Amino acid sequence: MLWLSRVMRQLHRDDNMKVTALLIICSSLILGSFGKPQFPEQEKDPKYWNTWAQRTLKNALVLQKLNTNKAKNLILFLGDGMGVPTVTAARILKGQLNGQSGEETQLEMDKFPFVSLAKTYNTNAQVPDSAGTATAYLCGVKANEGTVGVSAAAVRSQCNTTEGNEVTSILRWAKDAGKSVGIVTTTRVNHATPSAAYAHSVDRDWYSDNEMPAEALQSGCKDIARQLFENIPNIDVIMGGGRKYMLPKNTSDVEYPGIAKHSGTRKDGRNLIQEWTDRTKDKKGHYVWNKKQLLSLNPNNVDYLLALFEPGDLIYDLERNTETDPSLTEMVEVAIKILRKNPNGFYLLVEGGRIDHGHHEGKAKQALYEAVEMDRAIGRADLMTSIHDTLTIVTADHSHVFSFGGYTSRGNTIFGLAPMLSDVDQKPFTSILYGNGPGYKLVNGARENVSTIDYQENNYQAQSAVPLSMETHGGEDVAVFAKGPLAHLLHGVHEQNYIPHVMAYAGCIGQNREHWTLSSIGVMISSVLIRCGYG
Repeated sequence: MLWLSRVMRQLHRDDNMKVTALLIICSSLILGSFGKPQFPEQEKDPKYWNTWAQRTLKNALVLQKLNTNKAKNLILFLGDGMGVPTVTAARILKGQLNGQSGEETQLEMDKFPFVSLAKTYNTNAQVPDSAGTATAYLCGVKANEGTVGVSAAAVRSQCNTTEGNEVTSILRWAKDAGKSVGIVTTTRVNHATPSAAYAHSVDRDWYSDNEMPAEALQSGCKDIARQLFENIPNIDVIMGGGRKYMLPKNTSDVEYPGIAKHSGTRKDGRNLIQEWTDRTKDKKGHYVWNKKQLLSLNPNNVDYLLALFEPGDLIYDLERNTETDPSLTEMVEVAIKILRKNPNGFYLLVEGGRIDHGHHEGKAKQALYEAVEMDRAIGRADLMTSIHDTLTIVTADHSHVFSFGGYTSRGNTIFGLAPMLSDVDQKPFTSILYGNGPGYKLVNGARENVSTIDYQENNYQAQSAVPLSMETHGGEDVAVFAKGPLAHLLHGVHEQNYIPHVMAYAGCIGQNREHWTLSSIGVMISSVLIRCGYG
């Protein structure tokens, strides 16, 4: 009970510390330690760990027989801002939600046999943004921060640097190869991550023409919402938020009538939703804006789906109305049911986009629940596909300055206190902290005492070292989990733009369209030679 002796020494050192507050803290810590075993009894036996390790070893040996099939289907799960600390914390949360201590839990992505690291920097930024990174893992080239679907020769916000610097994405490569394609996101469908799949914009913030400078419009640059429907007009499935960017300015929203901030933003007077509906009505096209409409669809009768569930980003999963708003898992299930009808297979981009937003706001609880929900969606996709013909990759675009520590005991709630007081200001602190962000608070010139507030509340902003209105990204490498055909090509440490090249090679699309054909010819020739006695 080293932590308890530390607490008592601190009590004697600081006469000004309120005895009552300390006793409350100590009592909660003692109850947390003695109320349940710190770890399962079986873990005391070396046989338990040896057996587990041997079982893992046998599974690893099976992987020596590599899956070199052609990937019919390609799925990319992108956890926006889901750095390694977020993955670990989400794992613990998932276990604790299931009544376990959490640390020993497996996320669905943890079960993937191949794991590598991706370097996330943008061409002009050590710590990247989501636009430049999206261009990397979707278009196969690194780019400048703030730009989507253009090379590093393009300059942010300078419209005249767009033309000639456009780069295409793996979504287009898949479509050109005859596959069905889909985008599912918890953000606006014209946000940074999804937009790199179809748009070429020197500014990620040009959501509609309302957000564009007059000079850019006069020079012929298009807003991102417009590009969603014009650049690749036959994207099979589009799901997420962003209704207001598709509608004429001041058009009242169907779900939030009369609320100005949710009304349409377009200055050109176009109703992009209606245009899409008119274009696809004779092609089994369906537009929906709520969960009931989505789940009432028969996927066998749907070839094209546009689903916009909010004027902006979707609601955080913790606060989602489960009657009216679909979960990411539900959206993914519908998307796969529609896309898998194509005998040529499909490409699907799935973004857990609000992990990032939770972190930016310093709301770790929101971010981690978003990550757990994305993991559920990964599990659902696993049940609906086969490892033999589907390459699935899970990764992040970048990390955040999010951490958890403080020598917490096994099973400590991930949103709880560290089991000690600071030996500098003699106050408790939460295990989760941020390097910077809105959680920096001073009370009477000193750090806020977290024991006086509800630090497990959904929107609690964890304390940060540096005050900022919005927390920033982190610059470290991110994990890349892979399973399915040629997943072993994702190994070691790679540049982030390597990811779509692996996916394209596995699926025989894009630059790598020919290699499977040549390989098949080689196999045929070898078979003939063997049959003729030359092998």
